[in-house]
Amino acid sequence: MSAGSSSTRRSFLAASATVGAIGLATAASAETLDLVESASGGGAAPAAAIRPFKFEAPEADLVDLRRRIAATRWPERETVNDRTQGVRLETMRALAQAWQAGYDWRKVEARLNAWPQFVTEIDGLDIHFIHVRSRHEHALPMIITHGWPGSVIEQLKVIDPLTNPTAHGGAASDAFDLVIPSLPGYGFSGKPTAAGWGPERTARAWTQLMKRLGYTRFVAQGGDWGDAISEQMALQAPPELLAIHTNMPATIPDDIAAALAAGGAPPAGLAPDERSAYDQIDFFYKHGLGYAQEMANRPQTLYGIADSPIGLAAWMLDHDDRSTAMIGRVFDGQSEGLTREDVLDNITLYWLTNTAVSSARLYWENKLAFFAPKHVTIPVAVSVFPDEIYASPRSWAEKAFPKLIHFNRLEKGGHFAAWEQPAAFTSEVRDAFRSLRSA
Repeated sequence: MSAGSSSTRRSFLAASATVGAIGLATAASAETLDLVESASGGGAAPAAAIRPFKFEAPEADLVDLRRRIAATRWPERETVNDRTQGVRLETMRALAQAWQAGYDWRKVEARLNAWPQFVTEIDGLDIHFIHVRSRHEHALPMIITHGWPGSVIEQLKVIDPLTNPTAHGGAASDAFDLVIPSLPGYGFSGKPTAAGWGPERTARAWTQLMKRLGYTRFVAQGGDWGDAISEQMALQAPPELLAIHTNMPATIPDDIAAALAAGGAPPAGLAPDERSAYDQIDFFYKHGLGYAQEMANRPQTLYGIADSPIGLAAWMLDHDDRSTAMIGRVFDGQSEGLTREDVLDNITLYWLTNTAVSSARLYWENKLAFFAPKHVTIPVAVSVFPDEIYASPRSWAEKAFPKLIHFNRLEKGGHFAAWEQPAAFTSEVRDAFRSLRSA
């Protein structure tokens, strides 16, 4: 890993590791390992080498996690009967009980290790990624980027449907090769030891990664930070990048942004979907932006979420109002797109890799206006899930993306689209790039 990685994290890498294989993964491993051998020339591995990766959490870390959960010092209950003061004590008590008593990290660890995973150094930093090649000819290479508080766990449910479409209601012509990296400072990627790893630099690294894997044409997909990075890739306009797909587009027009900043009434004449989007983003700016402001200004101050698993969990759950409500329902025993295990898998990954603070620094690094159009000129596809931070109207998307090749509003789903609604997400991504394949 990076120079600042702990010995525990370094122990997770082993050049002799056998890359996990299920289904199509064996072939993907063999082809990527061919790149390893050609890059190293059979001698000492150069910086550009692609190294096999597996993760196995030390049992002592899992024991320590359960001990810390049991030792949590709880605050009193909130003084209201809703979420206006934050994540409810009832939700966190239920999460803690599930996390300490019946949760098994080894299950998701096995799922991760069943896919081909690798690490390669780019621009001085180790980048972890899952790489699965489809067995179908002419599969379209795609790099998918997660966001915060997400990880590569977000995409595990869509790997097989996208790479093996004939087993999931699709045609061979729908197939993708997938590259799913961990963001710098997130998950199994290295932690930057110096400033500078913002979305622009990460976008350049992603293009370099795809070229290193031998792809001369590819597409990019993402939501949250994944959108910001995919849009930066589009602005950098490498000739290899054909198009991008986003489930959280940056489309807020200048006049809308000015009205939101002023905190007054919305502009007159908004269509119903535009007014709804205005109200959503107005609520987020007034009531949901606190976590982002703290991480953008003082990420290093967040020692508490690196030291307390319950503190970390509450911080991650309080991302946006609709996601928080949905996860609250999950821990109340209701059935949703995510399960209790899904939620705990992602939080545990952050805990075991000690990336609570290193991941937060991306907000400090970012100097972009997150929701402002960036003047992307390559083809763009947009999928709008209703419970996202804001549901972009088609009119805004058309202004932001002059080459809009796909736009669709979904009936269900929110911020973690691939994770919450994998079938709908898979269908959207297939539809999004179909015109490129026929062309």
